Amino acid sequence: MIIVFGLLALAVVAALYRYLWRRLVRDTTTGWGRPRRLGTALFVAGPAMMFAALFAELGHAPFLLQRVLAWPGFLWMALSLYLLLAVVAGEVARPLLGRLLERSPRKHPGPERPFGGAGNRATSHHGEQLSPQTEAPLRQLTRTENPAPAPAPASAPTRRLFVSRVVGGAAATAAVTTVGLGTYGVLRGPGVKRVTVPLAKLPRAAHGYRIAVVSDIHLGPVLGRGFAQRVVDTVNATQPDLIAVVGDLVDGSVQDLGPAAAPLAQLSARHGSYFVTGNHEYFSGAPQWIEEVRTLGLRPLENARTELTHFDLAGVNDLAGESTGQGPDFDRALAGRDPARACVLLAHQPVQIHEAVRHHVDLQLSGHTHGGQLWPGNIVAAAANPTVAGLDRYGDTQLYVSRGAGAWGPPTRVGAPSDITVIELASRQA
Repeated sequence: MIIVFGLLALAVVAALYRYLWRRLVRDTTTGWGRPRRLGTALFVAGPAMMFAALFAELGHAPFLLQRVLAWPGFLWMALSLYLLLAVVAGEVARPLLGRLLERSPRKHPGPERPFGGAGNRATSHHGEQLSPQTEAPLRQLTRTENPAPAPAPASAPTRRLFVSRVVGGAAATAAVTTVGLGTYGVLRGPGVKRVTVPLAKLPRAAHGYRIAVVSDIHLGPVLGRGFAQRVVDTVNATQPDLIAVVGDLVDGSVQDLGPAAAPLAQLSARHGSYFVTGNHEYFSGAPQWIEEVRTLGLRPLENARTELTHFDLAGVNDLAGESTGQGPDFDRALAGRDPARACVLLAHQPVQIHEAVRHHVDLQLSGHTHGGQLWPGNIVAAAANPTVAGLDRYGDTQLYVSRGAGAWGPPTRVGAPSDITVIELASRQA
């Protein structure tokens, strides 16, 4: 079944790329000249680089190879999405533009009538036919005085070709601009969101307590040490009381990405920094990364709880750990706590909210969704998660989902800007 599904998916992808090639290359060029050959080469090399980048990362290829393939391959992935959306939108504009051109006034010069013609005899100015002996010199004189017209210039593009070039050019411009701006937004680093969350059990003394929520940094072959430093600087600038790193820190091994993660040692908060695993940690060697973040000064919460001065802070492993016996254990993390104290839970995936409700958690902090990352990916994310981004309530439990600081795959975000969220807890007794 996996093989059949894979072949079916490959056939669908091939059909979509053929559609894009036909609209953007074949329909906008004439013959197999250089423009068509270059366009065809791009639509062969682009998908090849994309799949190579994916397989290199998922297959744990040498890190240098991953870095070489990642930029062109993953950027092509994002560009393909927006080329497809733009070309499909262009199908609406195509007939409208064609009709507009049909209605536009055009001048068609009439053909000049040749002097004499087949089967016609030249005549004098009196209308008399000339004898053949007189006609021949006259025709020769006429040819001399009225030389044959120059060859007509090459015909302009047909209306269909013109429409294809306008629509295709607009689609390509829109896609490149969208991906360019979305990539710039990721590389310049996440912005800061501030959200106030009231908790009924929070004592007055903890009113205004600030938790910096950082998720989905995704250090890897694209986002490296420089990006990690920008994240750390942004977090520290908020001067939080506590820092919560809620999973998907890395996409790769400690050996390859240890230097990239080193700036995390600079994270500074009055009550420390805490970490829970995300699903990507289990693709990257979760036990090794748990030890690595510990050496960087973060405290891992592996299905564990710590009692802070004014509330309990708990953390559970990600669901992806179940395959290795390291999955979430809410009973271990939350059983036996004082129910009169407020409890904040760190859990990477929003779907873990249902267990949090069952265990009477007051607030769950999550990531994982990226807010959809690439519009309209938010529709897909909404189908798989109870909340895609922002603050929501489930019974007596509140859930906050961060859009994340980085990006997976394409270093690009469209309609879902990256963020670091400062959660300010509010006491209802204040």
